[in-house]
Formats: sequence, C-alpha cells, structure tokens
Amino acid sequence: MVSSGAQWIYTARVCYGGMYDQGTVFEFTPAAAGSWTESILHNFASNPDGAEPYYGNLILDAGGNLYGTTEQGGASGNGTAFELVPGAGGIWTETVLHSFNDNGADGYNPLGALVRDGEGNLYGTTELVGGTYNGGIVFEIKP
Repeated sequence: MVSSGAQWIYTARVCYGGMYDQGTVFEFTPAAAGSWTESILHNFASNPDGAEPYYGNLILDAGGNLYGTTEQGGASGNGTAFELVPGAGGIWTETVLHSFNDNGADGYNPLGALVRDGEGNLYGTTELVGGTYNGGIVFEIKP
C-alpha cells in the first residue's frame, strides 16, 4: 500500500481478479462517515501488459505516477515492470517499461518492490533465471 495524501492506492495479488482475471491496481479514497470507496485504476490482461501484480508493491513518484511489477504476463509471459500515469477524468494509462524473458541474461518473474533513485532509475530483482548462478538478477531500468 502506498499513500498519496488522503488517498490510498493498493495493488491486488489476486491472480484471478479484475476484468481479465489477471489482477488489478486499485485505489481507496475516503468517503462519508469514515467509509472508503474503491476504484479500479487498471485491469491487467496478461499480454502485453502483465499479470499477477506483486503483493501491492507500488511506488509513487512526485508527479503522481505509480510503478510496479507483475510476476507473470508480458510479451514472453515472464513478468513486467510497469508505470501507471494519471490522466484527465480519472483515467490511468499503463506503459510496460520492460517485459522480462528467459534468455539467460534477463531473468524473469520480478518479485518485490521497485526502488527509484533521484535520477528516476528503477531497480528490482527477479526470482528466476539469469545471473552467474542462474538464480535471478538485480535489474536497472533507466527513464
């Protein structure tokens, strides 16, 4: 869960949730009488945008953009790193920043939260394949 002022944004690790049964990113906003309203920001469709977003591990930049990973889906079916950008009328646009593959160097099934540095570079890890011992990699995505 990541906070944006009075709003809370969370990604579900519901493998079969959302419009396409591949997971969602959703937002809770405060409503009357202490209740909360849920809004779905993005429904994952597996290919090309990813599937199974990883346990709510989103990060938020100063511009209000969200970044995260999916464990599955993408062009090769091995996960993605993505960005969600808010637009007019509450419409969010997703961009796949990287689609992981099993070519031996890239790694696949990214797990855990991304980390963003002051230059806007994103860092994360993959669970499988790649690296010296074929046990995953630490990756960098440059803007």
